[in-house]
Amino acid sequence: MLEGLDLELRGGEYLAIMGESGVGKSTLLNLLAGLDRPDKGRVLLEGSDLTRLDDDAATLLRRRCVGFVFQAFHVLPYLSVAQNVALPLELLGIGAAECRARTGAMLDAVGIAPLAQRFARELSGGEVQRIAIARALVHRPRLVLADEPTGNLDPRSAAQILSLLREQIKVHAGAGILITHSRTAADTADRIAVLDAGGLRALEVRG
Repeated sequence: MLEGLDLELRGGEYLAIMGESGVGKSTLLNLLAGLDRPDKGRVLLEGSDLTRLDDDAATLLRRRCVGFVFQAFHVLPYLSVAQNVALPLELLGIGAAECRARTGAMLDAVGIAPLAQRFARELSGGEVQRIAIARALVHRPRLVLADEPTGNLDPRSAAQILSLLREQIKVHAGAGILITHSRTAADTADRIAVLDAGGLRALEVRG
């Protein structure tokens, strides 16, 4: 159960939230994205209270303003790399020419442009995670939510992904939240909050 949480994230901030398994980190992300609704309190995103929106309105706001990076990737294995990354743009009704241009630019930014026509199922874990980051950022969301995005990667690939994620959030997104149990991963963020026993028990501002 999450109680007494009061969290404000401003544009340009990258926050890491640490905590052991079971303390509610993923639940918190779901609340911030409007996937779950709190029993009380408010969740404000771009001036809209997600707790007061119906499911359709919440979906549209989330589609426009939020990008997700999941530990389990959730890319579609039988689509090409480019098709996976273009999905958020297509859901927003972006025209074909702009969709191709923005997809190509994002693939180049995350270093997998040469793989654009390969199927996701043919790629390594690190390459697939780059697809997930590109897909999360291609529609230029105001908030990026990353849930243990390096949990399935070796240390070298994890370091590369964390550096890439921070860089791309700073360039393309308004703000980002990284959920992690790793202090090494958390150290890549601007601020660190610790979620413990249902509350944010500590907050560190990094230099």
